[in-house]
Amino acid sequence: MDAVQEMILPLKRYAQFDGRANRREYWMFQLFMLIVSAVLMVPLIAGLVMQSDGLGIASIILFVVFWLATFLPVIAVTVRRLHDCNQSGWLYLLAFVPFGGLVIFVFALMPGTPQENVYGPVPTGP
Repeated sequence: MDAVQEMILPLKRYAQFDGRANRREYWMFQLFMLIVSAVLMVPLIAGLVMQSDGLGIASIILFVVFWLATFLPVIAVTVRRLHDCNQSGWLYLLAFVPFGGLVIFVFALMPGTPQENVYGPVPTGP
């Protein structure tokens, strides 16, 4: 599987909250989110520099549509990543309290459990 397919794999599993996601699947999707966000920010910044209301508003709308479209896949891949660390997906709610995102970040960096856990078998690939 090539890198682009790995980046968009969580979009195909957008509502799959069961199972596990390895570090590669999680971080490739985060890289995809970063790249697309950066590309969408270019017209926004250009609109601000050129003081163009139309360009700025259009890019804000595109940015909001992108984030709304990826809201559920982000949650799903993070829950599956927590499952890989043998943690409950409900732990994701920590992202909504101060410094809770740091806890999620630490779990995202940790290796998954090397054997089958209550959330499923070891993810074999992306």
